[in-house]
Amino acid sequence: MKLARITGTVTATAKDAQLVGRTLLLADVIDGGGKVIAPAIVAVDTCGAGVGDTVLLACGSAARLPAGLVGAPVDASIIAVVDRVTLAAKP
Repeated sequence: MKLARITGTVTATAKDAQLVGRTLLLADVIDGGGKVIAPAIVAVDTCGAGVGDTVLLACGSAARLPAGLVGAPVDASIIAVVDRVTLAAKP
């Protein structure tokens, strides 16, 4: 899993039938402090995330495991909206 921040939406009127009715969001993968590691990942939303939310992404074959995505052509899915990230204090 990876942490990410939702930065926008993606609209695709012509898409695979298994993606019809699914929300596609644009996410920047971030580290625990919020620094962008990888920008602009398109992910299928499974939990009602919105722009500005911090989320957990499942990537690769694990992205197809959430309900309704089995067999879908998905490389990233949003599987949780994060409430808080707490980093351990550095010694």
